[in-house]
Amino acid sequence: MSHPPVATAIPSSSLHEIFRAADARELATGSPVIRLHVGEPYFTPPAEVAEAIADAQRAGRTSYTDVEGLAELRRGLATKLDLENGLDTPISRIFVTPGSCQGLSALLLSMAEPGTEILLPELHWPIHVQQALLAGLRPIFYALDESHFPDPDSIAAVSGPNTRILLVNSPSNPTGAVMDADRLRALLALGRERGWQLISDEAYEHFVYEGNHVSMASMERDLPDDQRIVHSVFTFSKSLAMTGYRLGYVVTATDAAAAALRVVQEAGIIAPPTPVQYGGIAALQMPAAAEVNRKLVQQNRDEVLPALRDAGLLRELPAGGWYAMLDISCTGLSAEDFTAQLLEERGVAVVPGSGFGLRPQLDDRGALVAMETDAKAGDLVRIAFCVDPEVLKSGVAELLAFVQDRNVR
Repeated sequence: MSHPPVATAIPSSSLHEIFRAADARELATGSPVIRLHVGEPYFTPPAEVAEAIADAQRAGRTSYTDVEGLAELRRGLATKLDLENGLDTPISRIFVTPGSCQGLSALLLSMAEPGTEILLPELHWPIHVQQALLAGLRPIFYALDESHFPDPDSIAAVSGPNTRILLVNSPSNPTGAVMDADRLRALLALGRERGWQLISDEAYEHFVYEGNHVSMASMERDLPDDQRIVHSVFTFSKSLAMTGYRLGYVVTATDAAAAALRVVQEAGIIAPPTPVQYGGIAALQMPAAAEVNRKLVQQNRDEVLPALRDAGLLRELPAGGWYAMLDISCTGLSAEDFTAQLLEERGVAVVPGSGFGLRPQLDDRGALVAMETDAKAGDLVRIAFCVDPEVLKSGVAELLAFVQDRNVR
């Protein structure tokens, strides 16, 4: 029996589906949609970033760089990682990537073996699932408690002899959960005991509102290089609002892992875009900008999201990140119906939670035969609170009115 190519069997993520639906509604009605579905901040990158990129272009600094990226940028990143994240790493293990998404995808490709299982949280960024499947990995999902934290025992219970990778995302997209040092240390101990590699996705590192951000790899600082197992992924997209610039970076745990990732990057990108890297160098000179942006998003959270909590749609305010997962089970609608009707009736775009609870079904060969959804995710929708404050207030008011209307009927 023949199977279609892997990419054709994987459905488009719900993030892109709602994006297209919002565009279609605007086109059909001529009225703007209140967009709470996409993680696009209302603040913009520092002007110095654009100026540095323009200067590089005007000066002709547009040729290929090393596959790992500009040495000057990587030296700056090594300093940032040391001072802010507690990571001790040579620049030979730092890879500049066209966004952290590409870096994650390349990292998974560099670690993939036939039949390898990767552990992902039961509520996850759907792109993580797409990336795992495209790399030929088998996703296995671990449970989260009511505060969206993982439990090492439950992770151990779902793992097996083919498990090789554990992915941790803190602050989390979509839940906003932030893991403290004790939780991360327990996961690291489990991974070390089982012989796993760990991936720490830290895209929202600067957006923590309760507690502090802890980089898991900092816990390996005193270990010999060849004994480290944590690979870290970062981005300029969130902290400096550089979403469209596509600039991120990966830090591998060992030289051997760096050698494997280098091959993937040589085959996939040749080198990261050069002018944008000069923008990254400029961005590193403005660490205070990330703190300003964090305060803007936290103000949105603190001023607008309590109304959702008071209405019973949100258990607690998210401790970090840009998103909140709302429980809309009180309306009796599925996440898909809620999303579609809210867009149609109120002009508000949110993302159905089903897209964050994907459960791919694979056959013995590893071919995708079906894409199912965790039932619990069908009662959830995600909103982004990094948007303009007035847009957020308006969208939340319309959403609450929509819910109230359904509850009165």
